[in-house]
Amino acid sequence: MARSTIRDEWVGPGFAHVCVDMQRLFAAGTEWALPWMPRVLPNVVRLCERDPARTVFTRFIPARRPGEGQGAWRRYYRRWASMTLDRIGADMVELVPELARFVPPAEMVDKPVYSPWLGSDLDARLRARRCDTLLITGGETDMCVLSTVLGAADLGYRTILVSDALCSASDEAHDAMLDLFATRYGQHVETATVDEVLERLRG
Repeated sequence: MARSTIRDEWVGPGFAHVCVDMQRLFAAGTEWALPWMPRVLPNVVRLCERDPARTVFTRFIPARRPGEGQGAWRRYYRRWASMTLDRIGADMVELVPELARFVPPAEMVDKPVYSPWLGSDLDARLRARRCDTLLITGGETDMCVLSTVLGAADLGYRTILVSDALCSASDEAHDAMLDLFATRYGQHVETATVDEVLERLRG
């Protein structure tokens, strides 16, 4: 379990829960399946249940067919031709059923790349809510979650990574990222368990 670095202070009413890419695309039975997803899903659900209207789900949308995309993404989708929309079906981008039930009032943001901040109105939506703190869950810790966290830090949000509500296809990369956030990003990123986060929520 990752070392907790959450500050000893309340999480105030300006929080939002950003849940990264918990989709059928990454569930059991696909080439991108995340083995830990079933294990962490109950903790993600607990945060969603706390206040569904404060949750924003991101969804990774693959290219329609092999070779599409900008620059290196073309090569990526030649490698992962089997995971393009024409091959897997558009319904695979949907959230897993345990989370889909929260929409609405939870919102969704679609993205064609790792970052949810590029080419989307996510920041504008959060600012409109007077949001200053993000609770981040989902997958993968070392890919789309990483990009989400770094973008949040760049934009000045208090960023809390919920360590037992994250999943990855790589144990080593997951552990390394949590250690990195705890030791190198201490002024911008906090880590905590879902129990610790729920204890600190106020408003």
